Amino acid sequence: MIGRLNHVAIAVPDLASASAQYRQTLGATLSKPMNLPEHGVTVVFVELPGTKIELISPLGEGSPIARFLARNPAGGVHHICFEVPDIGAAAAVLAAKGARILGDGRPKIGAHGNPVLFLHPKDFSGTLIELEQVPDQPTRN
Repeated sequence: MIGRLNHVAIAVPDLASASAQYRQTLGATLSKPMNLPEHGVTVVFVELPGTKIELISPLGEGSPIARFLARNPAGGVHHICFEVPDIGAAAAVLAAKGARILGDGRPKIGAHGNPVLFLHPKDFSGTLIELEQVPDQPTRN
């Protein structure tokens, strides 16, 4: 059902500082910061061959990332994102297998302009999973 790893998201308390560290220390290529008000975050993508790291920072006090950073002040891995060819079909299969979809269960548009859903971390060994619909991607059975 899942396809390739799209990105690993790391919550950071200071997006500018984290971006500089990846750029200056690791020599990484980064995207420009993007505000995603619907998700309550600002993101910067660290571009890697075949995948990305998403640096995420709160956009407003009601942000889920603000709550995460309140529990983890230094930041840390927040979620992993897998690609799926059809997010509606993936959600239906997962719900039928007992996986809980967060929020109202309907996809939102993510940072790449594609529909995304999040799966409850208690259903996946404590890991928050994001699914992103990316058509024409090979899937793994």
